[in-house]
Amino acid sequence: MAMNCRHVWDHISGYIDGTLSAEVRLEVERHLAHCEICSAILDSTRNIIILVADDRVFELPVDFSKRLHARLDKVLSEEPPEPA
Repeated sequence: MAMNCRHVWDHISGYIDGTLSAEVRLEVERHLAHCEICSAILDSTRNIIILVADDRVFELPVDFSKRLHARLDKVLSEEPPEPA
């Protein structure tokens, strides 16, 4: 059975965890070999796992929250562009 992108997306976690059957794993790998989109999703998912597992804490710059909220308020108060 040739997998399409949707099937591969359903199996990304199992592929990363190594819990897929040999047959399903082979089909996912065949699809990944020629699909740039699914390969990018796989890489992104791996990166998210790495970031979430990282227990380091980063200090935000002074007034970061205030500046972020001011920027969001400004963008949200702007009129949306007219449809073309």
